[in-house]
Amino acid sequence: MKKLLEYIKPYFGVMLFGLFVKFAAAMLDLLIPFVLEKILDDVVPTGDKVKVFTWGGIMVAFAVASVVTNVYANRLATRTSGKITLKLRHDLFAKISYLSAEDTDKFTIPSLISRLTTDTYNINQMLTRTQRLGIRGPILLIGGIIITLTLDPILTLVLAGSLPIIAITVYFVTKISVPIYTSCQRILDRLVCVVQENITGVRVIKALSKTEYEKKRFFAVNEKMAKEEERAGFVMAITNPTASLVLNIGMTLVIIVGAFRVNSGLTETGKIIAFMSYFTIILNAMLGITRIFIVCSKGAASAARVEEVLNANEGLPITEFEAADSPYHIEMENVSFSYNKIENNLTDINFKLRRGETLGIIGSTGSGKSTIVNLLIRFYDPDSGTIRISGRDIRSIPRSELCPMFGIAFQNDFIMADSIRENIDYGRMLSDGDIAHALKLAQAEEFVNATEGRTEHQLSARGTNISGGQKQRLIIARALAARPEILILDDSSSALDYKTDASLRKALHNAFPDMTSVIIAQRISSIMNANHILVLDDGHIIGSGTHEELLRSCPTYMSIAETQMGGERYA
Repeated sequence: MKKLLEYIKPYFGVMLFGLFVKFAAAMLDLLIPFVLEKILDDVVPTGDKVKVFTWGGIMVAFAVASVVTNVYANRLATRTSGKITLKLRHDLFAKISYLSAEDTDKFTIPSLISRLTTDTYNINQMLTRTQRLGIRGPILLIGGIIITLTLDPILTLVLAGSLPIIAITVYFVTKISVPIYTSCQRILDRLVCVVQENITGVRVIKALSKTEYEKKRFFAVNEKMAKEEERAGFVMAITNPTASLVLNIGMTLVIIVGAFRVNSGLTETGKIIAFMSYFTIILNAMLGITRIFIVCSKGAASAARVEEVLNANEGLPITEFEAADSPYHIEMENVSFSYNKIENNLTDINFKLRRGETLGIIGSTGSGKSTIVNLLIRFYDPDSGTIRISGRDIRSIPRSELCPMFGIAFQNDFIMADSIRENIDYGRMLSDGDIAHALKLAQAEEFVNATEGRTEHQLSARGTNISGGQKQRLIIARALAARPEILILDDSSSALDYKTDASLRKALHNAFPDMTSVIIAQRISSIMNANHILVLDDGHIIGSGTHEELLRSCPTYMSIAETQMGGERYA
């Protein structure tokens, strides 16, 4: 909750003013039964109609003033809570955006989504309810008890005897409920994960006729969520009925004792009626306080989850390393890495590229091809070894300087629901000339010009209204548009036909002779002209050299070439 207080602090003055208004409204509510008692016991017996209407008018004025001040304070509470939640959600989104890939893996995407949505909503509800009831409830409770003491101390003691039982019940229920709500949020993370997987893979699910299977999978996690919420609801359901039972028993005793005292002439009828009004106020105040504890239980659990993300390290740290004079543009020296820190995904990776050279990487699924890219653009840091760009250790290069060096096209990169132009520009304020040039190089110019609106043609989310090959060409155009010094193509031409792929490679070589490229591919034709080729297997380099050298020295590469190119493999 310490982190949350930092967001509350700028609005503390406004919240304090709102609480003062709530205090005034609560005092007005407490005065209404007092005026009623005055009318019944002191004014009505005099028979003076003017006094009756005067005091009645005062009572109505207090009621109207109470409504106006309560509405104003509630609106103020809603506005303040909204602003706090807005800033919190903004900072949480920014934090998530800058988390390292390792931290993102640790939290998981579904969990981050639910923290950004459900958890911030719970915090908003906690802030709003606390402001609306946090001062009103206690003031009505304490004020009601104080005023009833002035009316009839004996009856007040009967009522007050029930309050400790309610307080103890609320304390233990709250203590039990917070861990349950935390568990509910974890299950919600899993629920979001299942939904996300279904939305992302909806085409595969339909193609394999696995809709019923996915429904069963969703039902299982949904049922688990429902049971945990039922458990939480069962615990919280104890509070209100217990409070009502105890207070109603107290109210019954008050009526019985009050009746005896009226008959004995120790009190007046007006005081008993006023006392009953105060009793109702106290009852509602206690129920309001219990509702605050319920909301705060959810809010506290959610605040802890949000703070966990906000307190995480922002990206990978920048470390000072002395730059070395090097003739190479990119170097990987004895690099090893493991995602789970148990078994290596890469072991002793070494290569050196001069500016303008191309590195091709080929290997079976899971061999570590994409992991090399992840390390090169510093999504992760290697467990051992060094990665340098122009002689500088990438751990010493600020992200704001490192990222613009790269143009990256992943195989399953995302397409926004926006125009072709915006998908390529992506907020970089590129000129129309840069975008047109990128489309031409990526072999996308022809199909873009054939669409309605050309670069202003609207794409659907994930590019579902264009073909796979068209989508990949737009992704490559995005990578090229800012004219990067290093281009990474991570299996991003797999949907292109051989002719288009060859035209793309030729266009890149002619347009950017000084651009260093790293190309991950499944087919040899995409990398056979590379200056260096790495053949990977289970995270190890099992072959390294040019196309011709590997055909002579690497059996695995020879086998792939034979399968894909047949008799033309030596061409």
